[in-house]
Amino acid sequence: MTAVAFVFPGQGSQYVGMGKDLYERNEEARSVFQRADRLLGFPLSQLCFEGPEEELRQTKNTQPAIFLHSVVLSHLLSDHSAAMAAGHSLGEYSALVHAGALSFEDGLRLVRLRGELMQQAGVERPGTMAAVIGLQPADVEEVCREAAAFGIVQPANFNSPGQIVISGSVEGVRKAMELAKGRGAKLTKELPVSGAFHSPLMASAGEGLRAALLKTTINEASIPVYTNVTARPVRRAEEIKEMLYLQLTKPVRWEESVVNMAADGAGVFVEIGPGKVLQGLIKRIAGSAQTRGIEKHDDVTEVPARGNA
Repeated sequence: MTAVAFVFPGQGSQYVGMGKDLYERNEEARSVFQRADRLLGFPLSQLCFEGPEEELRQTKNTQPAIFLHSVVLSHLLSDHSAAMAAGHSLGEYSALVHAGALSFEDGLRLVRLRGELMQQAGVERPGTMAAVIGLQPADVEEVCREAAAFGIVQPANFNSPGQIVISGSVEGVRKAMELAKGRGAKLTKELPVSGAFHSPLMASAGEGLRAALLKTTINEASIPVYTNVTARPVRRAEEIKEMLYLQLTKPVRWEESVVNMAADGAGVFVEIGPGKVLQGLIKRIAGSAQTRGIEKHDDVTEVPARGNA
């Protein structure tokens, strides 16, 4: 039997209007959106549905918005199951809620705090990120080591073969881009971000998040969740806490995570939340796997009803 894996998107997948059809057409979904608004003390649902876009793009808002959309869909899929789960950066929190390791309420509070802390860290220690296309991971790592003489820089996202994002200080990242071109990169492109995510410049955010994690109840996950930091499955509560803390300053090992999930039997990957970013990455990583997206109300009925398809 082919195992089903649920995967959850991260920052960058948001758009104005996300989740609106769920709110309008499903009473259970509407209830979850309303709970989120009450918990946060501001109308996050309205921001998802109506914008303005520049406000939705702020990290402190983007993260809870994507998390909320994903978790609402996850609630509607309660009659379905997956054999394993993973999430890209922020999406790891959605995966952990689906796996029962985090409550919806605690997950929402944590992602709102995480977004605020990351936005603040980006102000206090400004940095940038850049996509590097067409180089092997070892080459990008070597480029970052060379560029480190000019400023902080490291790989931030190993997204798919030949698609890696680097992160750090402006000087470090731009020097790494220059060196990557010299190594034969097909393209280097600086990204419009508010901070150097998944780099040492997020250290202050990491410490603030760790304090919150220590006060948060985390349970053993009901299914394996493949973490960004190690690309390996975890279920134990203490390990989950440590992975969430380390995640802010360590690279997202997405390509390796998908390879490991496929090796462990995943043949169908279902992206739950806004956009199709992960489906595109998975097609490049595990070409023989099936991918589908659950984003709208009508998508919910099309998911396999068990952890195997």
